Amino acid sequence: MEQPVFIAGLGVISAIGNTVAQNLLSLESGETGIAPIQYLDTEHRDEFPVGEVKSSNDELAELSGFKTVISRTAMLSLIAAKEALRDAGIENYANLRTGFISANTVGGMDKTEDFFRDFINDNTKGRLRNAINHECGAVTNLVADKLGIRNYVSTISTACSSSANAIMYGTRLIKNNLLDVVIAGGTDALTRFTLNGFNTLMILDKQPCQPFDANRRGLNLGEGAGYVVLVSERVAYSCSIKKEIYCSLSGYCNANDAYHQTASSPEGTGSLMAMEGALKRSGFQPADISYINLHGTGTQNNDSSEGAAISKLFAGHYPKMSSTKAFTGHTLGASGGIEAVYSALAVQKGMLYPNLRFETPMEGLPFTPETRFSKQPEIKHVLSNSFGFGGNCSSLIFSKL
Repeated sequence: MEQPVFIAGLGVISAIGNTVAQNLLSLESGETGIAPIQYLDTEHRDEFPVGEVKSSNDELAELSGFKTVISRTAMLSLIAAKEALRDAGIENYANLRTGFISANTVGGMDKTEDFFRDFINDNTKGRLRNAINHECGAVTNLVADKLGIRNYVSTISTACSSSANAIMYGTRLIKNNLLDVVIAGGTDALTRFTLNGFNTLMILDKQPCQPFDANRRGLNLGEGAGYVVLVSERVAYSCSIKKEIYCSLSGYCNANDAYHQTASSPEGTGSLMAMEGALKRSGFQPADISYINLHGTGTQNNDSSEGAAISKLFAGHYPKMSSTKAFTGHTLGASGGIEAVYSALAVQKGMLYPNLRFETPMEGLPFTPETRFSKQPEIKHVLSNSFGFGGNCSSLIFSKL
């Protein structure tokens, strides 16, 4: 019989706050983090609103504990991961089999961009050391070293499902008795490459986005990091932890519809397979789900595809649901981790988050998202969706203890 896996700690930094408490306050008050570009150096500064973390690189270096400014992706990661570990309060985690499974999609690209801009103009210029941590795994290793974790370190990069897959992988390592504790989630910083790439796909909104609205125009990019501390049953109920456990991770599944490099199938095939698989593993029925944290990016394709899958799977019983990306923007590789934190809080505290700026129902969908923050003590199981490019679709289920 598989052992259960529990969530003991949470850490997050996003456009709506640098801590879990700040994020929760913004979610409760309906305070969005979508705003004009302030820190990213781009010619599109006045064109596209984004969900930037409201701190400069120098400020993030001080918050994170890095002695010098390193890639923004790594600094965001360390800030959130350290908060998650502090929150878990595991007194002797260094003596346990501890892993760090971190996701990202841009690595240290922000620093590499700075190097190449100078180098292209004059090949005697540019600080080459800015490019040495370019690849995704380097970011994970930098943070793992700062955390003192060496038992198991791995990087996941599967587009927008990356963090959810990191959490899934960490859960499997514990279930198979390979690790006792895993800090799992992900991080991503805004870069010019990312902004230009999504602009080329013509799916960026020039206004604050409206997920699951009939008049949605596209997504707003965001940045941040989110981590959960996963622990085995033995650790959860040992004297190692002096605080209340948030919830359990009761179901998870990764699926792929192999439909298109950057688009979801119109029928929502991959989304449906992921949600069905997570339910099957948990042993729950669709009617058991109290709330869905939608992937809900605000693009025409994504929302209609996810909506079609939900319509099929939950026909006759539609849970409460909303997309929090109207608060944070789409944080890409970090989104599954940030929204795992929100989902764990929703289960523990009995909360529903508003789908900001929703006005007009989508044609053909028999449900609409929540528009107000509310307390719902009866919330028992939360389904969180993270669907990425290439059809890589993942769903996680968080359950009340």
